[in-house]
Amino acid sequence: MAVLAVAWYGSNVLVRLLSRRVARRFRRPSVSQAVLRSVRGGVMLFAVFVVAALAGVDLGNILLSVTVLTAAVAVVAAPVIGSIVSGLFVLTDQSYEIGDMVRIIDTADDTTGFIEDITLRYTKIFTLDNTFLVIPNGTIRDRDVTNYSAEDPRTRLSLDILVTYEGELDAARDLIERAARDVNVVIRGGPDIRIGSARYPAAPTCYINEYADSGVLLTLRYWVREPYKLLTVRSAVQENVWERLDGADVEFAYPRTQVVFDDQDDPSTPGDDPRFDDRRR
Repeated sequence: MAVLAVAWYGSNVLVRLLSRRVARRFRRPSVSQAVLRSVRGGVMLFAVFVVAALAGVDLGNILLSVTVLTAAVAVVAAPVIGSIVSGLFVLTDQSYEIGDMVRIIDTADDTTGFIEDITLRYTKIFTLDNTFLVIPNGTIRDRDVTNYSAEDPRTRLSLDILVTYEGELDAARDLIERAARDVNVVIRGGPDIRIGSARYPAAPTCYINEYADSGVLLTLRYWVREPYKLLTVRSAVQENVWERLDGADVEFAYPRTQVVFDDQDDPSTPGDDPRFDDRRR
């Protein structure tokens, strides 16, 4: 037991000594933690063999027993092994990293949260509802994951607004763009934002999307600096748009139906019905 205690203490000291070097070498917290866990496990495994040797146990028999036990465990624990293999792919693919804000699609509510930890077996997510979500790596690899923090945390949002044909279209577009710029976390301007080979204006821009049946469909596109409170930002922009358009010569459009009756084709109109003539007498 003393050997195991010393090995445990020594593994912790070794991990602390190697942590900075490993972090500089791999530059990814998830990979660094996986390497340090492997170092700690290797030290403890070596200590177990040392204890067995001191107790006079034949190492050959131990290795044979471990081999047989490993084969039996591999059959029983196939799902766990599958998660570990998937964990290796997760660490290699670099789809997300500890601290990234992600959205797990194909779940009941499309869970959104921050990556808290990545191990060989599971990924732990701290959701925006203040709960922990532990997903096996074999499961998370089969789902679509949206990473809001990858490379550039700036996120673009869109807002569709339907205005009437009678209003001033240019004034409406200008007011909508100003309404977005008034929100603090919205990027007001600057150099174009590059995504791949395409470039997009950083300032809020209102486009004419479609000439619809009930009005002109305008689409506002704007960028926010961080993706952490998208619903709050969207609500603030919509509130500003409502206030600005409410005091201007611009009206929101809504579906309308106008029914027109043709008196010449309808024989039951009062002018053609003899019953109405009798009443007038």
